[in-house]
Amino acid sequence: MSKKPIIGITGAYVKHNEFMEGVYVHHDYHKSVAANGGVPIILPYINPEISIETLALCDGIILSGGEDVDPNLFGQEPHHNLGPTTPERDLAEIAIVKYALENNIPLLAICRGVQILNVALGGTLIQDIPSQVKDSIQHSQKIERSRDTHWVNLSTNSKLFEIIGSERVRVNSLHHQAIDKVANDLCVVAQSSDGIVEAVEYIHPTTFTVGVQWHPESMANKDLAMNNLFKEFINSSAKVPVSI
Repeated sequence: MSKKPIIGITGAYVKHNEFMEGVYVHHDYHKSVAANGGVPIILPYINPEISIETLALCDGIILSGGEDVDPNLFGQEPHHNLGPTTPERDLAEIAIVKYALENNIPLLAICRGVQILNVALGGTLIQDIPSQVKDSIQHSQKIERSRDTHWVNLSTNSKLFEIIGSERVRVNSLHHQAIDKVANDLCVVAQSSDGIVEAVEYIHPTTFTVGVQWHPESMANKDLAMNNLFKEFINSSAKVPVSI
């Protein structure tokens, strides 16, 4: 029996009360990884050095959603609609991104994850879409996270198009920030109708490196295209392709 790939999922921060706080990952990530033949583990943020050491456990990495990114990391002052930030997490994940790219570790960046991927490589962010993008559509939906709410247009010359199998796809949307200036080492491969960057790929690919602004983990159990994204990522993380 071949070893299942270990998929490290970066943790967000949650505080239930004064006695309960710590690293959190939505269970949809775990379920999507397990359903496609991977073994999910949560990567806590402590500091960049320890974060790099945890990668020895991982065959692939998911940068998960969560808090806003500290604008100081891309040279901006905080917008008045900036949400909570966790600079310790930002620095840990920037270190993870750089190590993963340098060492050809498959990387799937989701929502906040695609934003930190862009910042790690020198890009910037729109800190608040509703107030900074004229005629923007609704990107922070008010219905359950598993439901799709808007269309995304895909570049036919992309890995993502090969996976999704269509030039247009319906996605869910749970963000108020997005990529602004795209890092030089990333290529935009999907956008929404208002021009917001919805997906990027690394322009020097030696392994799977894709970032999406939506939450495929919450659609994958009912949406074949979204499940295919996890299947392709996990197969790229496996030493031997996974049969499930």
